[in-house]
Amino acid sequence: MLYIHQAVAISPQETFTNKLEVKEPSYEGIPRNLLRRMSKSVRMGIGASAPILRSIARPVSGIVIGTGNGGTADSYSFLQQMKEYGEEMLTPGSFAQSTSNAMASQLSMMDQNKSYNLTHVHRGLAFEMALLDVSLLSLEDNSAFYLLAGVDELSPSNYALDEMEGWYPPGTIAGEGAAAFLVSGQAQDALAAVKAVATLHSNDVEVVREQLQNFLVTHLPAGEGIACLVSGENGDARLSGYYKACENGVGPDTTIVRFKNLCGEYPTASAFALWLAYHKLSGAQNYLIYNTYKGRQHSFILLTGIPR
Repeated sequence: MLYIHQAVAISPQETFTNKLEVKEPSYEGIPRNLLRRMSKSVRMGIGASAPILRSIARPVSGIVIGTGNGGTADSYSFLQQMKEYGEEMLTPGSFAQSTSNAMASQLSMMDQNKSYNLTHVHRGLAFEMALLDVSLLSLEDNSAFYLLAGVDELSPSNYALDEMEGWYPPGTIAGEGAAAFLVSGQAQDALAAVKAVATLHSNDVEVVREQLQNFLVTHLPAGEGIACLVSGENGDARLSGYYKACENGVGPDTTIVRFKNLCGEYPTASAFALWLAYHKLSGAQNYLIYNTYKGRQHSFILLTGIPR
């Protein structure tokens, strides 16, 4: 199992638009001149991760981040500069901040950490791939600690493209956020543990239903049930069949909690769901997080509390 020792999130506040944009903190501890050069996604990722890195005595053994879109606002800014200036006299800042690994590399430099450093960019499964990565790393060395994070920004360009494709119908709100975790393979001082993670690509509800049952049979001990299903249902009627299939698959006594009314829809929203479940777990309960991104990518995360 992968044990979670700390969890920090930067998430949206209530708004009256069709966007849930984060309320950014003051980012204490980050030099102002450095902060001004950071893109929003980099600020969020570092803002959520830096408190964890400052709280531990030794450097982590790796920094692993998942992001579906990376710094898209800076990517479009750089492309616009190329167009306007004919690929001459370009400022390097937008290019440097536009790369998806800008967050992980910036954290590494700030923490003077020369260990494992990787960014997973897999659209709606980016955070799950990062989670699987650190799970495998912890099997090799259960004494090592890792920083795990999921980050995505709500840029005007990405919002416009998704809106044109019809991904924000009435009832569905665009979102953004960053969630960071200190994880390891050891149970001491941990409050929760990830028992298992599974992903699949399909647009068939029956395939998702079957995969859920296989996942529960394989990873849920006999006699144990799911206390709470943390559902990524976002109000899009085209996706409700997947969520209903999972609700029916966990049994009538399972509490259903939906999280995208708090954070909105974005590729790594499951990172926020893990943060939420981590803070709501009580005792040795089992929580199941199910999320689908655009009805094509699906993931299951089984989380359990650690009895004190």
